[in-house]
Amino acid sequence: MQRKFTLLGGVALSAIASFGLVATANAEAPAKKHHHHLAAKVAVADDRVSALTAEVETLESRLTAESLAREQMQGQVQSAQAQAQQAQADAQAAHQQLAEQIQTLPGVVQQDVAAAKPTSPITVKLGGFAAAESVYRTKDDVADISSNYAKIPFANSTTAHTGETHLSARQSRLSVLASGNIDQDTTAAFYGEFDFLGAAQTANSNESNSYTPRIRNLYGEVNWNASGWHFLFGQNWSLATMNSKGITPRNEVPPPTIEAQYVPGFTWARQPQVRLTKDFDNKQLWVAVSLENPATIYSSAATGIASTASGFTATTGATGVSGYNSANTVTFNHVPDVIGKIAFEPDFGGSRPLHLEAYGLFRSYTDRVTVGANTLGDTAGIYGHETTSGGVGAGATWTVVPKLFDVEASVLTGTGIGRYGTSGLPDATLSPTGAIQPIQETMFLAGGTLHATPSLDIYVFGGQEKENAKYYNLGVGKYYGFGDPNATMSGCFVENGSCTANLQSVSQITAGFWDKVYTGPFGQVRVGLQYSHTDLDAFAGVGGSPKTTDDMVFTSFRYYPF
Repeated sequence: MQRKFTLLGGVALSAIASFGLVATANAEAPAKKHHHHLAAKVAVADDRVSALTAEVETLESRLTAESLAREQMQGQVQSAQAQAQQAQADAQAAHQQLAEQIQTLPGVVQQDVAAAKPTSPITVKLGGFAAAESVYRTKDDVADISSNYAKIPFANSTTAHTGETHLSARQSRLSVLASGNIDQDTTAAFYGEFDFLGAAQTANSNESNSYTPRIRNLYGEVNWNASGWHFLFGQNWSLATMNSKGITPRNEVPPPTIEAQYVPGFTWARQPQVRLTKDFDNKQLWVAVSLENPATIYSSAATGIASTASGFTATTGATGVSGYNSANTVTFNHVPDVIGKIAFEPDFGGSRPLHLEAYGLFRSYTDRVTVGANTLGDTAGIYGHETTSGGVGAGATWTVVPKLFDVEASVLTGTGIGRYGTSGLPDATLSPTGAIQPIQETMFLAGGTLHATPSLDIYVFGGQEKENAKYYNLGVGKYYGFGDPNATMSGCFVENGSCTANLQSVSQITAGFWDKVYTGPFGQVRVGLQYSHTDLDAFAGVGGSPKTTDDMVFTSFRYYPF
């Protein structure tokens, strides 16, 4: 702008000077000078002014263009500087973001890998333990970690005069639970549990179904939760086994013993079944019915006592063929055992420490009897006999002090119920004519568990199974049935003597503990110790009342990896 004013000033001064010269010339020129000469000079001055004006305008245009160019250049410079600053900021942000992405890359990769894996609506849970256990018995029962209480020897047996010690890992266990939701209301589950205590030649269906490989439980279940219906099918604990919560699988309460045969007086079986359950009143009340695999334990004839009268031959079973070992007899049972149960868990201010249950058991038996010449007046021929029996039972569990002390008790009484007791006493005997006669029996169990610390449990249990005699006396020297007082018992007290005694009762008291010595990310380790004292009493006969006892000590070291 200063330059512009300078140029304009110069032009103005030149014009003024030109007009001054013209005026001076006019003033000094003679009046008589020719007019055209003055006009020529004025024209020359005008041309110079026009030229200077045009030059000024040209210069102004150049100045304006240069100013605009300079302003545009400054704007471009400022814009470039701003862009450079933004680029630097973007570069720094990108670098920071890249660093963060690098740090989170492993997690992102894991998520992507997990997302790429095929999803399943089924949840699978593994369970079980590895066991290293031992048992010492004062009588040699020739038994592994699972005792045969009814076979504890009397004094006539050589094994009654020597003890036994066995180390065993056969109670180690494997289990799998697969469950899922069919829809919002319906759930389904599969459960399998196995151990290694099967014995192929002696396996039977009397109580634990100990075939090889040994199935403890193997079943499926469907639950319609909104309506309260539950359906179970497969091999599971019998419905007669006491529960701790409603009537639901995997909530049974066997005594917490190392002994795999539990405690005499404990009512149980594990066998194939079909079960239907309904819960009511917010799961406070439960009702269930179960059809279960039948089997019958018949008593042996005591020494000097006949099974049937002369001329009568009873057939109660047949030698195993397909799927059964030929060393065993499979009894005739054409009707499933039927069990109905009701359970009640009252709500006490949002807590349910008390579980009560009661149930009924129905059983049916059959045999075939061949009748020949006899002194009882029966017509010769082949006949079938059918007999029914049953029992009633009840049980309770009570959390006396939460997380500190629990107690439980159960009882079952009736006829033909021996196979549902731990000792496996006989269900039935035969009349002189071969008819099946169920035996009256009562079994009970009571005990408690003290949770002394979060890791230490101490338990004490006691129980008994006791049967009544069922015998017949048809005259001098004609004795039949179970527990007849005319049986010869004198040989039971002499080693190598002849003794087949009918057991009247099996009783036991046992105590032990479990200690969780390790619980952590690698699972759990438990150690246990158990002592039991068992008494067997036979029915009295000629020569005395046979009795025997057995003291047992068990140890266990178990690792639970799941």
